[in-house]
Amino acid sequence: MFALFPAVWMLGVLAAMAWWVASPTVTRCLLLLALLYLLPVACFRLHELAWPLPEGRSMLSVRAYVPWWGAHQCQVMYTALPALESVLRLIPGVYSAWLRLWGSRIGRGVHWTPSIEITDRSLLEIGDDVIFGHRAGCYAHVVQRRGDKLVLYVRRIVVGRGVLIGAGSRLGPGASIDANVVLPALSDVGVGRRIRA
Repeated sequence: MFALFPAVWMLGVLAAMAWWVASPTVTRCLLLLALLYLLPVACFRLHELAWPLPEGRSMLSVRAYVPWWGAHQCQVMYTALPALESVLRLIPGVYSAWLRLWGSRIGRGVHWTPSIEITDRSLLEIGDDVIFGHRAGCYAHVVQRRGDKLVLYVRRIVVGRGVLIGAGSRLGPGASIDANVVLPALSDVGVGRRIRA
């Protein structure tokens, strides 16, 4: 059922857009913006109440429901259509507030470049005055094959205050960077790895 969420969301957005274009009013514009940005967050938060997202390992090859899957479906459209979030990064403070709505802990004065990629919006803990370079990425989950089984590993990414994340760098699940570190361009901070000052 959750796999249908992105398609239903897209149909709703297209219908609201057509309705607004047919007769542009402030109310219709606000409805379109609510569908674009608030509905997925609200659905994610309701999903979290029913199925909290546990950190650690989960088996994807079992019949039981994996909460990460539903949480991912509420967010996947922003990865598929990155321009939706890039617009939010053009206004100072708006993207940080957006991530806080999802449940991340974001400090003050964080600089996000327009082309950063974040796949798990609720699993970030970012200190004050952090700078993310061009095309940096934060991926708080990874799927690995163990024999004939698929294992999902989910863990919060933690970045201390005053850190500079170099362009093209990627932070994996459980990555932790101490305060005031300068991470060189194209760095990979893998699963559970800590970069000390």
